[in-house]
Amino acid sequence: MDALLQTIAVYFLPVVFAITVHEVAHGYVARYFGDTTAYLAGRISLNPIRHIDPIGTILVPLVVLGLSMSVGQTFMFGWAKPVPVNFANLRHPKQDMLWVAIAGPMTNFCMVFGWALVLKILVVTGSSSGDFAARMALAGIAVNISFMLLNLIPIPPLDGGRVAVSLLPPRLAWQYAKLERYGILILIVLLQLPLLRIILLPLFSAMYQLVRVTFAFS
Repeated sequence: MDALLQTIAVYFLPVVFAITVHEVAHGYVARYFGDTTAYLAGRISLNPIRHIDPIGTILVPLVVLGLSMSVGQTFMFGWAKPVPVNFANLRHPKQDMLWVAIAGPMTNFCMVFGWALVLKILVVTGSSSGDFAARMALAGIAVNISFMLLNLIPIPPLDGGRVAVSLLPPRLAWQYAKLERYGILILIVLLQLPLLRIILLPLFSAMYQLVRVTFAFS
C-alpha cells in the first residue's frame, strides 16, 4: 500500500498537467482558427479543476497505475472533460480540424522533452534517479508518451480519429466520423487485445529510448 501511495504521489502532477495542457491546446488552437466555444466556456485555462473528469482523470489512471505496477510496466491511460469545439465555426472546418486535433498530442510530445530537460537538470545538480523529483520527471516522460500515442490512434473521438476525418475524402470522412459514438467502447476493446499492445509498446519504448539518448540519462 505504501508503494502504491508513493507512486500515486509521483504520478499525480504529471498526469494532471499532461491532461490539462493537452485540452487547453485544443481550445487555444480552435480559437486561433475561428471557434471561440472553448474560450467562452472558460476552458482555455491551466486550472485543472476546469478539465478534470472524475472517472477519466482520477479513477481510470489510478486503476491503470495499479495494474501497471502489478505487471512491471507503466503505460498510462486517462482523459479529461473534452474541450468543446464547434468545428463548423472554424474558418475551414475540414482542414482546420486537423490542426485542432493534432494540437493535443503535439503538446504531449513537447512535454516529454520538457520533463526530460527537468530530469537532466536534476541529474546534473546531483539528484539520483531514486529522488522524488527525478521519479516525477521520469513519470512525466512516460505519461506524456503514453497519452500522445493513445490519442493518435485513428479512432474518433480520439485526436487521431479527427485527423483521419480531416484527411479522408468528404464522403468517406462523413461515414468514418459516425464511429465517434462507439469510439471509446472500441478503444476499450482494442486495449484488451494483444495486437494494440504489440504496436504501442514498441513505439513507447522507441520514443523513451530516443529521449534517453538525446538527454544522456540512464
